[in-house]
Amino acid sequence: REFMNIEAQEDCVRAGTAALDVAVSRAAQEAGLAGLEFYRGIPGSIGGALRMNAGAYGRETKDVLVAAVAIDRKGERHVLTLADMDYGYRHSGAPEGLIFVEALFQATPGDKAEIQARMNEITASREATQPIRTRTGGSTFKNPDGKKSWQLIDAAGCRGFVRGGAQVSELHCNFLINTGDASAADIEDLGEEVRARVKKTSGVTLEWEIRRIGKREGEA
Repeated sequence: REFMNIEAQEDCVRAGTAALDVAVSRAAQEAGLAGLEFYRGIPGSIGGALRMNAGAYGRETKDVLVAAVAIDRKGERHVLTLADMDYGYRHSGAPEGLIFVEALFQATPGDKAEIQARMNEITASREATQPIRTRTGGSTFKNPDGKKSWQLIDAAGCRGFVRGGAQVSELHCNFLINTGDASAADIEDLGEEVRARVKKTSGVTLEWEIRRIGKREGEA
């Protein structure tokens, strides 16, 4: 619970890494701070946002981060600047062994009503275009340079494709859905089938945006 704290200050927001992205955007709005509205459209926590440079609706974590606090495997505390995070598209070059515990974000004083209106726009857009009321891990593949993953997936005929309990969303092709009893293997197998079909039809190799952790039984 201690890692869920959010503190809005004069022109910045400090948040624990267990805090949800949407909670951070809400706290900023309530304090009359603009610049963090885009987090309203990201279904994750601040820890994931730091590690993956999460972004949506024209902004990314790198655009607002001032510093991040992390603990290494020896229990030592580290403060990383924006430059230390070495951000790229949905990527951080920060050492893998670090465990993020807190983030400090830059914000700008603004009108609460205007900030809320922008957040409402983001919410409406997500509900109209993404399967946010289903069980999904969010956006599955990174967008290749100059292209949209969902368009490549749709063109490859994968919309609605099913593997076990996993399905490519009919609403947004870059989301894989757990229809009820999908295993991790179902999700991964479906994703790899999508990647293979996209590669065959367009020549583009999609990169996973979802971080896959662990190994299947029997794998070395």
